[in-house]
Amino acid sequence: MLQTDQLSLARQLDMVFRELDTELSGMTSGIVFIQIRNNAIGKFGIRHNPIAGRNGRLTEENKGLTVVQLQSFRAMAIEALKFKRYWTHGEISYEFALRQEMIVVDAIMESNYNMANLMIHRYARKESSTTYQDYNADMTS
Repeated sequence: MLQTDQLSLARQLDMVFRELDTELSGMTSGIVFIQIRNNAIGKFGIRHNPIAGRNGRLTEENKGLTVVQLQSFRAMAIEALKFKRYWTHGEISYEFALRQEMIVVDAIMESNYNMANLMIHRYARKESSTTYQDYNADMTS
């Protein structure tokens, strides 16, 4: 069985969109989000409001993305990965909407860092008898 760390992020994203195809085919707008940890997709899904209220009535959307629009969305999402730089943990959100029968997509990338990991890997504590021994040295670098 393949593990996510054996697949490129682009391939994982392609798998996400294939999983979401049916749900996306019933929507005209929303946000597809993917959460990344160690360059592997963990949680993913869609944020949307499937019920629209107008003139005191609630109605469900009656159309969604076509096969061609879904393919275009998937291609744009994978293309947006080229703008991901250096970070391995975070979230990418793809806000999408149909405008004049064309799909419009905005990608929002959020990188996450962990201060504890930074302290462990880059600033490992030296053996010392006092916690504050190198305080001035730490503050100048």
